[in-house]
Amino acid sequence: MSKNDEKSTVGRLTSRPQFLFVREGEKRKGPLFLLEMRDRQQPDAKPRVGFTVTKKHGNAVERNRMRRRLKEAVRLSAGFAMQPGHDYVIVARREILHASFEDLQERLRDRIQTTQKQKRSATPGPGKE
Repeated sequence: MSKNDEKSTVGRLTSRPQFLFVREGEKRKGPLFLLEMRDRQQPDAKPRVGFTVTKKHGNAVERNRMRRRLKEAVRLSAGFAMQPGHDYVIVARREILHASFEDLQERLRDRIQTTQKQKRSATPGPGKE
């Protein structure tokens, strides 16, 4: 098995417009990360994932460690739970450094598999017309 075969289940988001497109989609919050997802309306395309770790979460060494942990969790388990034709952005939180890897994998898998939340009704609220 070559290195490319291992990563074939998920593609990568690489450009800023791709990340901004996903930002407008559904968000699922958690203590270790924020998961943003959006349907590309291409059911045959493989899912794509991007990782964001902001500078407020530590120096370069810590940020890279967070990113590597997330990438490995996606590669080992969460990538198989991702829906085809969807884009995902995982925004790390500092707590990810102190969580066990098993906990990280479980939470990531749960966030991805959670059914979409019910949309609020389109009727305007009180005082809004």
